[in-house]
Amino acid sequence: MAAFRKVLTSLVESLDATVRVARWPGPEAIPAPLENSAAKLLEHLGSANRFAADRYLGSPPVVMCMNAMSAATKVLDAAYVEYRRHLAGSSEELARAAMELDHEIDAVKATSAQWG
Repeated sequence: MAAFRKVLTSLVESLDATVRVARWPGPEAIPAPLENSAAKLLEHLGSANRFAADRYLGSPPVVMCMNAMSAATKVLDAAYVEYRRHLAGSSEELARAAMELDHEIDAVKATSAQWG
């Protein structure tokens, strides 16, 4: 359970970094930690999806936590896929897609108490 929580937390951080990089306003360089976190997005997404694909057995509280983390992973994966569909669009379309992804990230963060 702790490993899945750690991977899911890393995924949330990478998605958040991806949105922040997409919205980066100025001529200043993007901070290296932010860029590095965004660069690890696919790695974290793959790890989280592997955990989410498993079926969990055990005590009801543990299964509930694992199911909540699986559901959060699926929401984030779908939101990221939708965001990616708009990358080649206009700057307004990209801004809207980033806003929608940010909204989904915030919604998932709000469920983090269910992750155990």
